[in-house]
Amino acid sequence: MRRNITALSSLLLLASSLAIAQQPPANQQKAPPPPMSFFITSVGKGDGANLGGLAGADQHCQNLAAAAGAGNRTWRAYLSTQGPGAVNARDRIGTGPWFNARGAAVAQNVGHLHGDTLEQARLGNTLTRVTAIDEKGNPVNGVGATPNMHDMLTGSQPDGRAFTDAMDHTCNNWTSNGAGTAQLGHHDRTGGSNMSWNAVHPSRSCSQPDLVATGGAGLFYCFAIDAPR
Repeated sequence: MRRNITALSSLLLLASSLAIAQQPPANQQKAPPPPMSFFITSVGKGDGANLGGLAGADQHCQNLAAAAGAGNRTWRAYLSTQGPGAVNARDRIGTGPWFNARGAAVAQNVGHLHGDTLEQARLGNTLTRVTAIDEKGNPVNGVGATPNMHDMLTGSQPDGRAFTDAMDHTCNNWTSNGAGTAQLGHHDRTGGSNMSWNAVHPSRSCSQPDLVATGGAGLFYCFAIDAPR
């Protein structure tokens, strides 16, 4: 009996030692999440698709990021323009990787974000209703929520490049709050024939009421193009 008790004690001591050995040191802290480098604007400019051009849209991104404590980076709106000197949205957002306000990865690079290769398209980016959140870390209303705000201003084709036809896809390069149309994506990847995050359908017009009527609020994507300073 005494031999059995001694053996049992030895086993318990060994198990306890192994458990202690597997525990991380008390002074070892969990690594902080990556800093935010992507978000959806929590509010639009409030004047339909008149964002004050690219400069006004970029400043809106910068202001919202600063209010959320991430103003120590350079922020750019994911928007294309048309006509002479047209700008591709994909060319103005940096190189990645990008993470949301909760530290979740959205895409590793521009190719991954847009599915440039067959492999990248197969893998797909991780931009969904769960990860496409605002600068405060809050979800953005999508299909099934009231009001639905899943329409994102992009003015872009699925590959992130500007349109080259004669139609208006950018509300006169983001200066119109009336006539014209803007190409829209769906942040929740719901609705439309292709369920694209950046190119699903055009808006009815560029006015705030018409943006709201189709399930939007004049919101758009913002990306950090550099590391925190």
